Amino acid sequence: MPFFDLGPDQLAAYAPQVAEPADFDEFWSRTLAESRAHGGAAQVERVTTGLRLVDVDDVTFPGFAGQPVKAWLVRPAGATELLPAVVEFVGYGGGRGLAHEHLTWANAGFAHLLVDTRGQGSRWGTGGDTPDPGGSGPAAPGFLTRGIDDPHEHYYRRVFTDGVRAVDAVRTVDGIDPARVAVTGTSQGGGIALAVAGLVPDLLAVMPDVPFLSHFRRAVETTGDMPYGEITQYLAVHRDQAERVFRTLSYLDGVNFAVRANAPALFSVALMDTVCPPSTVYASFNRYTSGAQGGREMDSDIDRSVDKEIDVYPYNQHEGGQGYRFVRQLDWLRAHGA
Repeated sequence: MPFFDLGPDQLAAYAPQVAEPADFDEFWSRTLAESRAHGGAAQVERVTTGLRLVDVDDVTFPGFAGQPVKAWLVRPAGATELLPAVVEFVGYGGGRGLAHEHLTWANAGFAHLLVDTRGQGSRWGTGGDTPDPGGSGPAAPGFLTRGIDDPHEHYYRRVFTDGVRAVDAVRTVDGIDPARVAVTGTSQGGGIALAVAGLVPDLLAVMPDVPFLSHFRRAVETTGDMPYGEITQYLAVHRDQAERVFRTLSYLDGVNFAVRANAPALFSVALMDTVCPPSTVYASFNRYTSGAQGGREMDSDIDRSVDKEIDVYPYNQHEGGQGYRFVRQLDWLRAHGA
């Protein structure tokens, strides 16, 4: 796969003004308030895995509209001190899998909450356990166009709310330091992590890898690969709905969350990635904490003083850094107080 997107210098300066609804903040404030009003505490149940060096809990917490969401919580066995936590969201089509599959962060001394994605878990991996009670009107196969006619009904409104509630939940678990919670994920998981960073004001850090769900219009115009191709597929049938579709997606765009985030950030991007084109990643990275914040417009679209870094993999596609990411993330996260 050759280079296909903007060149390195263009990417470094690419900070587009993405459409942002006037009621974006009200929309998300109301969404989160309504879900938190359902109350409910996280249920944490120790499971037997045969593993001696980690403790594993099966966690159920109230997500969007109080609906139950599953997660695995893995931490060093017998830990007595308050632990920093890494909340991880998974890639498109995957689920939380099996309890013994995710051990790296716990072996580095962290509590690791791996969050299921509602309605997913049957495309790759070893399954998921969280249904999505929300319905949908006509949609293309996949998740991007579920509820595309109305942001209140869109699938990712529910998923992003689940992500925020996952942070709320892990902060209430005994043995977790609520002041040291970071979020991470790859692809879809990175997009969810970025949304959570824009909605939760006091995270320790955010680490989105090759993030999906950013700058939707650019993505559709740049790549035909799935999952963004689901939008193209939908619009090829619903020929008169483009403005409505992109208006709905503007409530879910990673760029609009990035301008509201304030946690230190470590991104990654792959320059041959046709699934999440590099320019869509840079759109969020370059605008990260550099747009409207609390109603204040900053002077520049790119704030160079922000505590953020991006690791670039020039010759990789959507796999990005894979195993190289953990060492880098671990060192970076510890340098930021974890």
